[in-house]
Amino acid sequence: MFALAAPVVIAELGWMTMGMVDTLMVGPLGPEAIGAVGLGSSLSTAVAIFAMGMLLGLDPLVSQSFGAGRLDECRRWLLHGVYLGLFLAIPSTVGVFLLVASLDHWHMNADVLRLTRPYLEAVAWSLPPLLLYFAFRRYLQSVGVVRPIMLTLIAANLLNVVVNWMLIYGRLGAPALGVAGAAWATVLSRVAMVGSLLVVIVLRERQSASRIHVPWQLELPRIRQLVVLGFPAAMQLTLEVGVFAAASALAGRMLPVSLAAHQIALNLAGFTFMVPLGIASAGAVRVGHAVGRGDHAGAARAGWTALALGALFMSVAALAFILIPRQLISAFTSDARVLDLGVSLLAVAALFQLFDGLQGVGTGVLRGLGDTRTPMLWNLGGHWFIGLPLAYVLAFQFGLGVIGLWWGLSSGLIICGVALLIVWRKRISAVPRLL
Repeated sequence: MFALAAPVVIAELGWMTMGMVDTLMVGPLGPEAIGAVGLGSSLSTAVAIFAMGMLLGLDPLVSQSFGAGRLDECRRWLLHGVYLGLFLAIPSTVGVFLLVASLDHWHMNADVLRLTRPYLEAVAWSLPPLLLYFAFRRYLQSVGVVRPIMLTLIAANLLNVVVNWMLIYGRLGAPALGVAGAAWATVLSRVAMVGSLLVVIVLRERQSASRIHVPWQLELPRIRQLVVLGFPAAMQLTLEVGVFAAASALAGRMLPVSLAAHQIALNLAGFTFMVPLGIASAGAVRVGHAVGRGDHAGAARAGWTALALGALFMSVAALAFILIPRQLISAFTSDARVLDLGVSLLAVAALFQLFDGLQGVGTGVLRGLGDTRTPMLWNLGGHWFIGLPLAYVLAFQFGLGVIGLWWGLSSGLIICGVALLIVWRKRISAVPRLL
């Protein structure tokens, strides 16, 4: 589990680091710039996440085919994942531009709104390469090839830092684009990411001892199967990411200081979540391999190992949020007001770390069993029926502000974490009857 999870975790951290670097590098421009980049990133991700989730159907299909020794099926699923990703790129990109057109009706702070619009207009063009990258990545992870993914994310982060430095502040003759420069750096980095993984897949196929040629024609039953598995996973991701994007939009109604503290704390909580998210991907693959070869005991061991690793790490992360919160926040800003508020938000984040890890890994191991519907339903109930309404009431009706938002969001995470752990225990005990 660790051998597969470690490179995937590093890749997930690299993915999250790109957004954190954007926030760090616009920090000198002020709280409004921090808020705009964080909000713009959250909103664009909320639009793209549904399409990315649709491609998660590749996880059980490719991993179970690989476990059964059907390499031809693995490649057919990759091909149809690419077709689905290209199709979904069109409405996703259009969706971001529609979001830009609606911003005037969001009652956001005027200074933040002025900077958010150009960021979203630029970052929209990164969605087509992002979805292709995601399809390539799901395939490589599912067949156990994870090191190139890790190296690609590391290289993309280095490229992002350099281009940010050039385009935000106008270095080396480049125009000083400010917040929009961070968005264009993201576009270029994502193009480089998809190009790198495409090269890896082509070279791997050429060097493979088993040259298997699969037809290029579109098979609608395969697309249908991807959609059947991917739709609940897409809804689950959309519901989870969407609730934080909605919270960011609510924070956008507050003062720039509150929004900046919210976005910094959200970046840090999101960064720690990348570890259980990577473990979840490894867990989905290992569980899928075991199911594919008819090994119930192996599937159970893989799932429980993934859950234990996720819980252990998030417990350590919670301690860090309690013991060194000011040092963590100060990496993003020196504004005393943002620092003080950010420290308070990290105290709330420490409370839900363990449960966030459990729900993240629980979603992954259930996906390895082919169950993408249950996590969707619990995310809908926990986040949208309980967490977000409670967050709104605490923030605006009880006057707790951004702290109230975080208390409400934490309640949803706690519910989902406990529920999915119980569901996994019941599902894995039923696996022998399904094999």
